[in-house]
Amino acid sequence: MNNNNTLSLAIMSGKGGVGKTNIALNLGYALHQAKMKAILMDCDLGLANLDVLLGISPERNLRDLLQTGVNAEDVVVAIENGFDMLPATSGIPELVEMDEDMQDILFKKLVLLAGSYDFLMLDLGAGISHTVLSFAELSQLRIVVVTPEPTSMTDSYAMIKVLVTQHQVKDFLIVVNQATNANEANQTFERLAAACKNFLDIDLMNLGFVHQDQTLVESVRRQTPLMKFAPDAPASKDIRGLAKKIMRYREDNLERIAGRPILKNFPSE
Repeated sequence: MNNNNTLSLAIMSGKGGVGKTNIALNLGYALHQAKMKAILMDCDLGLANLDVLLGISPERNLRDLLQTGVNAEDVVVAIENGFDMLPATSGIPELVEMDEDMQDILFKKLVLLAGSYDFLMLDLGAGISHTVLSFAELSQLRIVVVTPEPTSMTDSYAMIKVLVTQHQVKDFLIVVNQATNANEANQTFERLAAACKNFLDIDLMNLGFVHQDQTLVESVRRQTPLMKFAPDAPASKDIRGLAKKIMRYREDNLERIAGRPILKNFPSE
């Protein structure tokens, strides 16, 4: 048990290609700009790409963290002062489906490090692999990134269903990404929320939406976070709004967070 002030966030998506990693990176950057300390862990253990978005080549990654004698501090890469990342690696099949012993080693080292941050952000792989579900179950809060595409909503519902029915997880915040306007974003959320209410008997929380923004595409090409590349772009303003809501959630739930391990799901109320 910890005297804990760190909020752990699992950032997820039912399918790839919805902009989840860009949301995770820029949300972390927005928290940093708001004077919060955040660490972003690339948990897409088979197809890691946070390092690519940042244009860096880390010397160590999560595979090294599984070795005896290597601590999380040895693997951390500073993005900005107070905003750090733990890089993963691509093409290592055994990391995608980690056994319980590997997960235990990783979680213990991660928790020792994360206590010095306000936010531990886990950028999970898409879908419902065993490792993804384990990280999602243990995080205090889950952010699901969806787009207005029907396949995104269908896959997101399937992922939420598995977590609700097999892992007894009920707290989900929804971000609608790549929305052309607020009306499209609201309709997307309402469709997903209605399905989850009708068939799973849970209430989703609407964190907000991010506009479809060509500036984001250019920031990816430049390998620079959008919040740094174009802080006044429409998508940057949207992400800044998401960060404010996340900070407010943490502030409102500090008593709930305190005394619980960083990677430990809140009990259902």
